[in-house]
Formats: sequence, C-alpha cells, structure tokens
Amino acid sequence: MALVRDVLGDDVVGAYLHGSAVLGQLRPRSDTDVLVVARRRLIPMDRRRLVDGLMAISGRRAIGGPARPIELAIVVQSDVRPWRYPPRSEFLYGEWLRDGYERGEVPEASEGPDLAPLISMVLLGNRPIFGPPPAEVLDAVPREDLVRAVVHGIPGLLDDLETDTANVLLTLARIWTTVATGQIRAKDAAADWVLERLPDELRAVLERARGVYLGDVDDERWDDLRSRLRPYASFVVREVEGAVAGSDASDPA
Repeated sequence: MALVRDVLGDDVVGAYLHGSAVLGQLRPRSDTDVLVVARRRLIPMDRRRLVDGLMAISGRRAIGGPARPIELAIVVQSDVRPWRYPPRSEFLYGEWLRDGYERGEVPEASEGPDLAPLISMVLLGNRPIFGPPPAEVLDAVPREDLVRAVVHGIPGLLDDLETDTANVLLTLARIWTTVATGQIRAKDAAADWVLERLPDELRAVLERARGVYLGDVDDERWDDLRSRLRPYASFVVREVEGAVAGSDASDPA
C-alpha cells in the first residue's frame, strides 16, 4: 500500500483486508480487497494519482503484465464512526470500472451502502495491512443495516446477469445466506449453503458458477444453462424477500 501512503501520507489511519482473503482464501478470480480509513477527504489530484497508480498494478491490463485485480475502497473515519446508514464512500477503485478510468473518469465520493458488508468483513477478518486493529477504528454494523445494504444491490446484479454471470449467481447466493443467517461467507461457502436449498432443476446453474470461481471450470460458458439463469435468480430473490419479511416480523420494534 505504498501508493496510498504516498498520496495520503500521515492522513491514513489504517488499511485492512476483506473479501476472500479473510473469509477463506484467495481464489483464481478473487480480487485483493482493501479498505483504507483516512482522516481527511480526497482532493481531485489525490483521486487521479490513486487511479493512475492502481491501473498500473491491477488486473489483466496492468503495465507490468497481468496481475491480481485490486479493489480499493477509502472511507473518511468521521463518515463511518459513529456508524450511520447509508455510509459515505470517499473513493472506490475496481477493475470493472477501468474503461471509464481510461477515458479520464475518477471515482467521486457518494453514498455507499456496500460499505456495510465490507466493514463487517473487515471487522470479522481482523487483518490489518498496517494501522491499529479494525475494532479500534470502525464501529460494528447493526444487522438491520447489513441486511438493507445487501438487498439494496439486487437490482444492479439482475441487470448484469447476462454479462457477469458467475459473479452475479454467487453474489445472489451470498445475499440469501447473509440475510438468512446474519453471517457473511466466502462465495463458495455461500454456494454450498444455497445448493442444499435449491430445487434440483436449478442446482446446475450454481454448481457451474461455483466451479468457475474455484478455477475448476476453465471456460465460462452458459449456453446450455441460459434458460435457467433467470429462474434461479427469481427463486433466490423470493427467498431473500421471505427471509427479510421474516426478520422484520420477529423485530419487536
């Protein structure tokens, strides 16, 4: 994280791993997921320097040749502690946004519901790259806000089902698992949980996605299962809605 230190200097509180690195292990398609907590907001020059530096070292189009993709999120500590929903994201870099970066776009600050599961993973994993333990820097996310956040992302996932198929199928499985159990699991572990609860005719869809994620399937093709993608997504979304309704009904408030 020399790049972050170069840009933010002493205004960095800490940097923390999350995602696959703390939930299980990095898989062939896993990003290196990092949350940085800062003391101040970024200025435009900071954003440009971070994007340029990350493009040089992240993903298939890295300058030095293919590298593991990096997902970097930055929050200002006062925006997330004390916790409030929706949290504010100061900066987000991900390879799925690279085409925009290459056109000169830079990530701007915005509301970031996805920070709720991200911060939950940081606290669960307790893996500082540098800085104090995350529990000294971040507040825990209430379960109701974690549920709100993961459900918030469903419409966007459904829009990407045809173009980012394996990731969408697995993320839907993780959402169902999180809402039903309150636990955030690695994508393959979430798939295992969901496979036990799927109708037989939909299992092949998630089994294929799990194989892609684990590197057991070399070529991600969906022509033979395409007619089952939307039924799978619809089934999981209904189960998520039912789990949310059940959680709301049990809330004494």
